[in-house]
Amino acid sequence: MEEKSSTIEPIIETFKSREKHMCVKRGALSLPECDTPGIPGTVTQRTCVFGGARIVLMPITDALHLVHGPIGCASCTWDIRGSKSSGSKLYKQGCSTDLKEKDIVFGGERKLYDSIIELHKLHDPGAIFVYATCVSGVIGDDIKSVAKQAEKITGCRVIPVQSEGFQDHNKTKGHWIGCDALIDNVIGTSDIEKTSPYDINIIGEFNVAGDLWGIEPLLEYLGLNIISTITGDSKIEDIAKAHHAKLDIVQCQKSSNYLAKKMKKKYGIPSLKVNFFGIQSTITSITEIVEFFDNEEMKERAIDLIENGVETLDAELKEYRDRLNGKTVALYVGGNKAWSLVNAFEELGMEVIMSGTKNGIKEDYENIRDVVKEGTLIVDDANSTELMRLLKKYKPNLLISGAKEKYIALKLGVAFCDFNHDRISAFAGFRGFLEFAKEVDAAVSTPVWNVVGDKLNDKIMKESKNNNVFRKDKKKIKIRRR
Repeated sequence: MEEKSSTIEPIIETFKSREKHMCVKRGALSLPECDTPGIPGTVTQRTCVFGGARIVLMPITDALHLVHGPIGCASCTWDIRGSKSSGSKLYKQGCSTDLKEKDIVFGGERKLYDSIIELHKLHDPGAIFVYATCVSGVIGDDIKSVAKQAEKITGCRVIPVQSEGFQDHNKTKGHWIGCDALIDNVIGTSDIEKTSPYDINIIGEFNVAGDLWGIEPLLEYLGLNIISTITGDSKIEDIAKAHHAKLDIVQCQKSSNYLAKKMKKKYGIPSLKVNFFGIQSTITSITEIVEFFDNEEMKERAIDLIENGVETLDAELKEYRDRLNGKTVALYVGGNKAWSLVNAFEELGMEVIMSGTKNGIKEDYENIRDVVKEGTLIVDDANSTELMRLLKKYKPNLLISGAKEKYIALKLGVAFCDFNHDRISAFAGFRGFLEFAKEVDAAVSTPVWNVVGDKLNDKIMKESKNNNVFRKDKKKIKIRRR
């Protein structure tokens, strides 16, 4: 009797060490290898620790964000969140100490101090966040002592963010550093004039494309008082009063669950994980918040809110569901969206056949595994070539990702939607779900895919064979000597 081979066929052709970073869900133990340093030469699209801190703090609207490093660090992360503001636009200012060779040799602390003083004179901000980068970390500039001195002179909050990019291979640590900057320097530093039993904070909502403005009316209709949003469309003084809340609701569990845990430990504030993307997720979030407060009037309001929200949506969604039913979608997004969007697509009649993220940790992939169906592909930190091969093999009707993956999809004839920081449509709440359906339908149902498709795919694959970085039969290059 012939023995069966125990070797598992790789999902796609890639480097041997990358094969375990992809898996197909087969039961409760299906997890890809993750949270490891990128392999040299694979061109990972990951963001550094500094970028992770910026993405948490940048939406604070009345603050200035000063990057202590070369100009490239500031320019590459300017407006990195794509957050909207209903008030101050100060956070849109791009500020950098622009370290040069001379500063690296002799130190940049004086330049940092002068920059803080000048920025305060020009803008009188609610706070100035000072970010350490790889260069300022390597030369040993003490941003904490400089911030302390500048704060005494200006009377303005000057908050050091020790976010040197080289600290870790995963930007998740940057999220934690950004949260630490708030819990250590801002939250708990101001008192509220009047409290109520229904004071809450919204944590991990960054108002990308105005998502927050689809969530706030729902909570206010229930009778809840929002003290602060951390950090979308927020102000420093509101965040400083966040310790008076009776409940923290956490929208982005990837970046901000860490902060909720810190607030629980320091101030005893309980937290709930919520998700306002999708109809059922929004209903579940509203229900759990109301159950926490256990108020009869609030429960009645919740019933009205849910009934009206669902009733008005059903008729408007029908035409989109008819066209999208049975279509497949691949998710390659930030950790939280990799699982929080799955149910939303299923509510449109679509099937998620792949979900992955660039900076995922084990907890992220456990969440993905728990929400996707059997047979779904789960991917960690795919590079451009791997993503191209996955799209070619699985042939989804739609890819949900960020700007860096847009043209890979379009060149392969795969419809694309941006759900990261460059999108312009708000998707949160009941009305947001209708906008979500419209945008997905516009991408998938456009007639252009009837014109391109197979011919385009064949062309791309022929070109890729001529430039295959994984080929085992590479010819040796001969060097001709004179």
